[in-house]
Amino acid sequence: METPSKLPKASEVGLNDVDSDAGGFPHIPGLGPLDSNTFWQAEYSSHRSLKPYRPFNSSKDMKVLLLENINNSAVEILKAQGYNIEWSAKSLSEEQLIEKIKDVHILGVRSKTKINKKVLAAAKNLIAIGCFCIGTNGVDLEMASNLGIPVYNCPRGSGRSVAELVITLMLCVGRRVGDRNKEMHNTIWNKFAKGCHEIRGRTLGIVGYGNIGRQVSAMAEALGCKVIYHDYHKVPPVGSATQVDKLETLLKTSDFITFHVPSLPSTDGMIGKEQIAMMKKGCCLINTSRGTIVQLGPLVEALKSGHLGGCAVDVYTNEPKGNCEGWITPLQNCPNTILTPHIGGSTEEAQYNIGTEVANRLVKYINCGETVGAVNFAQIPSSEVPSANNVIRILNFHKNVPGVLKAINHILYSHNIENQVSKARGSMAYLQADITVNSEEELLKVYAELSQLPDVVRTRIVH
Repeated sequence: METPSKLPKASEVGLNDVDSDAGGFPHIPGLGPLDSNTFWQAEYSSHRSLKPYRPFNSSKDMKVLLLENINNSAVEILKAQGYNIEWSAKSLSEEQLIEKIKDVHILGVRSKTKINKKVLAAAKNLIAIGCFCIGTNGVDLEMASNLGIPVYNCPRGSGRSVAELVITLMLCVGRRVGDRNKEMHNTIWNKFAKGCHEIRGRTLGIVGYGNIGRQVSAMAEALGCKVIYHDYHKVPPVGSATQVDKLETLLKTSDFITFHVPSLPSTDGMIGKEQIAMMKKGCCLINTSRGTIVQLGPLVEALKSGHLGGCAVDVYTNEPKGNCEGWITPLQNCPNTILTPHIGGSTEEAQYNIGTEVANRLVKYINCGETVGAVNFAQIPSSEVPSANNVIRILNFHKNVPGVLKAINHILYSHNIENQVSKARGSMAYLQADITVNSEEELLKVYAELSQLPDVVRTRIVH
C-alpha cells in the first residue's frame, strides 16, 4: 500500500486552552505551543483495525502513570503505542498523587488509590483513567465526568478467579479446614467429623446474580449444590438455579450464603443483626464482594455464639494501602473463620486479563476517541477510518443542555462532515465528528471556536 505523501501527525488539544502568545496555535498542556511544522508531519499506519489515528505531536509525549503493581500485559500494550510509561508497585498518598498527577495524561490504578475532587482538580492534563479492577468506587465519577475524563474498568476480567475462590472457601468452611490447619501448625492433632459437611446436597444462596454470581452458580451446581439466588432485577438462571423474590427467603433457607453486589447506599450494611438472626443455625457466610455489606459486630457475635457455623471473608472496610504487619479485624480468632487479604482477583490469569482489557480500552480512547467500556460516559464505538488524508477527528465533551449541538454544528457546518455521532448520559454528552480541513489554520480555528463555547468542557483532536 502506498504511503501518503502528506498526512497530519496526530495532535492532542487540551481543555479550553488556546495560547494567543503562541502565534495563534493551541498550547498543548505540558508540551508547549503547537506549530505548523510539527502539526502536519506524516505518520501513517496501514493496520486499519487499529486505525491510523494518533494523539499529540508524537505518542512518546503521552505520559502514563500506572500504580499498584498493574500487570505487565498492560505495560506492554501501552508501550507498543510509544507512550511514556511510569510504573510503580505501590499506591500513592493523596498528597503524593496531587503532586505527581500534574503532568500525567493517563492514570492507571487498582482498588486502593483514591481519586477524589482534590486529585482531579490538580490533574490539569488528565484525559482518561483506567481502573484495573472491577469497581470504580475509588474515583469521583461525577467530577471526572464534569471534566470530560472517561473512566474505564474491567467488570469481568477477574470473575473466574473470584468464583473459584468462593467455591474454595465453601469447601474449606464446610469441612472446618481453617481451624484444623491452625491446630496442626500448633502441634495439635484434633480429628473429628461433627459439624463437618459435604457441600453436595446443601443449599447455596447467592445474593447478586451478575457475572460472578452466575459463575459461582454453575460451579456449585456441578458439585451437587441446590442453588437459589436473589437479585433486584429479574435474571434468567444458569442451569437449575431458582430466583427468589425476597432476600428474607434466601436467608432463611440457605446453608451457605455468598454475596456479589456493588457498593451502594442500599447495600452498605445490608446484613446486620436482624438479617443474621433469620439465617439457619449453622449457616456459613462468605463475603468476597464488598467490606461494607456485612456489619461486623453482629457477625462476630453470631460466630462466637454458634448461631453461624462459620464464615469466610476476603474484603474489609479497613484494608491497608499495601502489604503490612499489625493489621487488625474483630473477625480474627472467631471459630471456623477464614480470612484472606482481598485475593479474589489475585491470580496471574485474572491480572493478565484485566491488564489487557483496560489497556486496550485506553488505547482505543486515546487514539480514536472510543468510549465503549467507560463507566461515566455514553458508549460510542470507533467508526470506520476515513480514507481522505485531510480528515481529522474532533472529540468534544459538553454539558447535556439544549442548544449546545446547534452551536457546535454552526461551527462545523462549513466543513465536509464524514461522520458525526453524539450521545448523552446524565448531565454530560460526548460528540465525535470526522471533518475535512484544508489547512492547519482551518483546524485551529475550529478548535478555538469549539473550546470557547460556554457549555463545552473539553475538546480533543486526533487523527
